[in-house]
Amino acid sequence: MTEGTVLRQHYHVSPAVFEGFRDVFRDLNPMHTDEAFARSHGFRGRVMYGNILNGFLSHFVGECLPQKNVVIQTQSIQYARPVFLDDKLELVAEVSGFFESVNAVEFKYYFQNEQGEKVARGKLQIGIL
Repeated sequence: MTEGTVLRQHYHVSPAVFEGFRDVFRDLNPMHTDEAFARSHGFRGRVMYGNILNGFLSHFVGECLPQKNVVIQTQSIQYARPVFLDDKLELVAEVSGFFESVNAVEFKYYFQNEQGEKVARGKLQIGIL
């Protein structure tokens, strides 16, 4: 992977993804689970768990990169807009640094929704084993 390389992956915040996260982590915050509660706070529906995006990043690193002998070393994310059930997202990740001395690759990334709005962005560093 060379600096400037851009990789893209599409994700769908499906009911199965939402329910799986809710059921495994038992986060029953009404902002995520109660449609009326979320709407009463100005949202168009239940706001999805932000950490679903972290799960998508894990999938990207573990399954979408050309090398499988990698581990996440650091990861940061900043949320800019809410994500809702059934949103289709695109992850755009650009190699922003390659550190041969420590076998590490840094990505700058963002998630955008179908309207082209960036919903989150951050940095991700992986180590190549």
